[in-house]
Amino acid sequence: MPTALSLDTHPAFTQSGEWEKHLRRDRRRSEHTIRAYAATARRLIQFLGRHRGAAIAAGDLAGIDAAELRAFLAARRAEGLGNASAARELSAVRGFLAFVAKGEGSAAPPRLRGPRVKKGVPRPISPDEVIALAEDADEEANETWIGLRDKAVLLLLYGAGLRIGEAMSLTGAVLPLGATLTVTGKRAKTRVVPLLDQVRIAIEAYVAASPWGTGRDIPLFRGAKGGPLSPDIIRRAVRAARARLGLSERTTPHALRHSFATHLLGRGADLRSLQELLGHASLSSTQVYTGVDAAHLLDVYRHAHPRA
Repeated sequence: MPTALSLDTHPAFTQSGEWEKHLRRDRRRSEHTIRAYAATARRLIQFLGRHRGAAIAAGDLAGIDAAELRAFLAARRAEGLGNASAARELSAVRGFLAFVAKGEGSAAPPRLRGPRVKKGVPRPISPDEVIALAEDADEEANETWIGLRDKAVLLLLYGAGLRIGEAMSLTGAVLPLGATLTVTGKRAKTRVVPLLDQVRIAIEAYVAASPWGTGRDIPLFRGAKGGPLSPDIIRRAVRAARARLGLSERTTPHALRHSFATHLLGRGADLRSLQELLGHASLSSTQVYTGVDAAHLLDVYRHAHPRA
């Protein structure tokens, strides 16, 4: 039985450190993401050391096969990792191995499907799944600025509850970003939505990297050739990312808005406030939209209303 090897016996940890620098310098990841992804890389190297019974040299990482990746994920699942966390772990591993392969001039790492979420009653996408989706779409993009764009759009849909058409209609007039964002929805109705720091940072990173510049009357999100970004481009990016991560087919751009609504309700938001945030003309639209929580809402009503 191979014994655990100390960190100092793994020459491959140098590559882990280089990847960490790459995430910070070139990919402009948040410190939280850098710590999480770097920890995943170290766990993989330690696992391979135990699995093979020998120190892992830098070149060994380029030769990892699908069976070893499956064994690593199985070990992590045995430690209690859930589907969403396992999907993000796989995303981090794939990014690290792709970085190593590029540096070594070797073939890309083996493709491996992530854990599938059981089908059944529709439910919102978990926050971990949203982050995994955005990070994966970013990592797999052909150009850095396009990856940052896709990540910013997906985080915006979830973080602010926007329709994809509303996100595509934003212009440079929203810059510089503040604590809120004015959105034009259906029937040209405007509303103000809060802008989370994580979403703001993602949009600013995209704007800084975009080769097309900004202007008050120019679309904020641009296509590869500089024109307005088509919603279909984001839909295709989501389809590809959910396939790589093994997420359900219900994982769509619109599902991110649904998740925004459901998670706010679960944290105590009232329907009237949610109606305003979503830009619904009537309360009935909000109730239908959050139907997945209907039983919970009915229970709250029965216990809280003095005439129930």
